[in-house]
This record gives sequence, structure tokens and C-alpha cells, in this order.
Amino acid sequence: MRLVIQRVSQAEVKVEGSTVGAIGKGLLVLLGIENDDNQSDLEWLVNKLLNLRIFNDENQVMNLSLLDIKGALMVISQFTLMAATKKGNRPSYIRAANHEIAIPLYEQFVTLAEEKLGSKVAKGVFGADMKVSLLNDGPVTIIIDSKNRE
Repeated sequence: MRLVIQRVSQAEVKVEGSTVGAIGKGLLVLLGIENDDNQSDLEWLVNKLLNLRIFNDENQVMNLSLLDIKGALMVISQFTLMAATKKGNRPSYIRAANHEIAIPLYEQFVTLAEEKLGSKVAKGVFGADMKVSLLNDGPVTIIIDSKNRE
């Protein structure tokens, strides 16, 4: 699994012109799932994400987590994060998990995050053509890959 994490002041996702998810201060997460991802990847990433200290404390030092600030979370599925670009100029998505693997893991990711946050997680519509808008705060953008554990 691969995450692109963006600290935001606000974010919104629309499908066919209608808003399906919106948040204020918190994190917008793009989630890519590959064929061999499993429950261990999911649990490690959710814990890392929610405890990542990337919000400023009273001294303007990134020392607080999403849990600390009681911030909002939006998770958007994005198979293109698993693109392989080594050969040629057209990305290959052969590593991206198919719907049978990806949808359950995506839903489990959201459910576990909701349990640990104690609040609803905003999300898009899996497989839909989504329009995501955000106001990146900082900007702060971090990539985490469960296979590298970094």
C-alpha cells in the first residue's frame, strides 16, 4: 500500500458535480493498493498515518498528530499511485490491485481509521471519476509505502 498524505486546511471530493466528501483542517490521503497488500500493511499504515506528527504545536514545530489535534481525515482510492514507469512513457498499472482485492482493503482501511479516530472519515467513490480539490497547508506532503516501512 502506498499513501500520499497532504496536510490540508480543507478538502472536497465531487463525483458527477455533487460533493460526496468534505473536510476542514486535517489530512487528505490518496491510497494506492497493490496485489500483495494485506491486513498487516493496512494496520501498519493506519497507525503510522494517525500518529504522524505533522501538525504544528504552540511553538510552530511539527509535533502533533491528527489524533492530537482531533483533525479530519479524507481517504481517496487512487490506483495510479501503483504506476510503474521504468519502461517507456506509458505507465503500467499491473501492480495495482483489482477490485476484488482493493475494495475490501480500502473499506477496511477507512473503518479502522474511523475506529481509531472516533469520527467519520470522508471518502470518495471507489472507481469513480472524482474531482478532488484541496488547500494544502504548509505545504506538507508525505509519501509512505508499507512495503518499505518508510
